Amino acid sequence: MEVNCAGCAGCCIDWRALSPVEGDHERRGPREPLDDAYNLVPLTRDDVRDLVENGLGDAMTPRLWEGDSDVDVDGTTLAAVDGKPAFFVGLRKPPKPVSPFDTAPGWLPTCAFLDPTTLQCRIHDSETYPEECAEYPGHNLALAVETECERVEAAFGGERLLDDGVPEGLSGLLLGPQAIGQKVFVHPDPDELGGVIERLRAGRATDADRAEFVAWALASSPGTTDHDPKTYEWGKARVLETSSWVGESIAEWEARSGDDPDPTAAREVEEARGAPETPGWDG
Repeated sequence: MEVNCAGCAGCCIDWRALSPVEGDHERRGPREPLDDAYNLVPLTRDDVRDLVENGLGDAMTPRLWEGDSDVDVDGTTLAAVDGKPAFFVGLRKPPKPVSPFDTAPGWLPTCAFLDPTTLQCRIHDSETYPEECAEYPGHNLALAVETECERVEAAFGGERLLDDGVPEGLSGLLLGPQAIGQKVFVHPDPDELGGVIERLRAGRATDADRAEFVAWALASSPGTTDHDPKTYEWGKARVLETSSWVGESIAEWEARSGDDPDPTAAREVEEARGAPETPGWDG
């Protein structure tokens, strides 16, 4: 597997506003996500723990879906497992000034860890780099599903997916029952989610809302819908007390999103707050 990522980051940016054709591959199945995030990276339980333990718990957000269960919260019927609302944990995508595919700079929802200037990941090759990101688009190739590289090629031309061979040594895809407690988590008490679902739909989730789901993901038992209450309490407290460069930068980007888009502002918004620098593409 070989990809050409320079000037792209199509898998990290919601570039639908730039696309000459309509498309939303995440909303073609039977379950509609409550949020409007594009290419939400499903984090594993280990990914979640690594981020929380490294003081980046405020970089994550949940995804829930509409479903056909008997679980109804805020007027929404939720996808559920054993009567408990099912969810992913992914990375937040605040508006950032970016210019992918040689387009003019504009404000687009962008992964919290992406450097707007170089379009490179600030945590690439670090211990907190998510498994799904490290292996992308390997899982798509293994499942014979269209990659974001190919979607970018179709919309903007050029070559992004240079080798479509399925790489060796991929981690488990975690599909079906084996995903429970490892990538698909459940919230144990839907009665506690009053108001939360409405805020998730409106894109107004609070720090406490996000911490609730991150903590239950941390407390999950692989292969079951059980949880460890002590881990939940520790995780929620840890996330709520977290104030990383990610969370602070997101607040700043949201406040600036009506300004002229300048990718170099990342130096004062992110790097001045402690964000790791990226090397650029020279050489």
